[in-house]
Amino acid sequence: MVRQFAAWGLGFSTLLFAAPAAAQQGDRCKDVPSHGELRKALSAAQAQANGGLGFHMWATVVDRDGIVCAVAFTGQDRGDQWPGSRPVSAQKAHTANAFSLPKFALSTANLFAPVQPGGSLYGLQHSAPVNTAAAYEGPAAQYGTPKDPLTGNSMGGINVFGGGLALYEAGGRLVGALGVSGDTSCADHIIAWKTRHALNLDNVPGGVAGDAKDNIIHDITIEAGRSTSKGGYGHPTCSEQSTKIAGELMKSHPAGPDR
Repeated sequence: MVRQFAAWGLGFSTLLFAAPAAAQQGDRCKDVPSHGELRKALSAAQAQANGGLGFHMWATVVDRDGIVCAVAFTGQDRGDQWPGSRPVSAQKAHTANAFSLPKFALSTANLFAPVQPGGSLYGLQHSAPVNTAAAYEGPAAQYGTPKDPLTGNSMGGINVFGGGLALYEAGGRLVGALGVSGDTSCADHIIAWKTRHALNLDNVPGGVAGDAKDNIIHDITIEAGRSTSKGGYGHPTCSEQSTKIAGELMKSHPAGPDR
């Protein structure tokens, strides 16, 4: 009888403390897209011409504290896109959130040049380790579903190539970030940009790209085996087509208060 009561008591206490935790998760994620909204916008963006390989994609959304709120993919099953891109997408979301401000956004694409040897942010990519326990927690069958084990955890990590963008609501408030991975880094950026636009969370106030906000900047030249970015925030080109598409994003999918 005592054992039964103890077992019942343990179950009751677990239920008692689990309910507020679930409610807290719902409250913290109220300003960012749900799993269904993310998957719909991501799938529509991935289906377009993006200058990449045309692969299926992973995407992760985090809140302003860097806590994962949703993870989604575009394929029919989790194996239809690179498995390794799931944690990378979360890392990109964490990075874009961590280095964007209410009045100034930095995309992960903007961080490529500054972290190279001699760059103004050299070493930044080693400053925040990945939460490997969260990244590879199972069951794998739940990856990319509303029950993805990453949800409610902080991924950590710093990613320095295209695919991570801060999220700004219509009123201009910074509410978190989006990370997309699964194709070339340039296509990742383009797909993330189109996904953010579809979600109406691209009220970007400004960034290092000037009027182009936090768009990818293709101004890197290679001399004597060393890459140099003219403006200091450049990203390598991936294909002629992706460079052209990226350069037209502010016309095709404008970001900012004047969109």
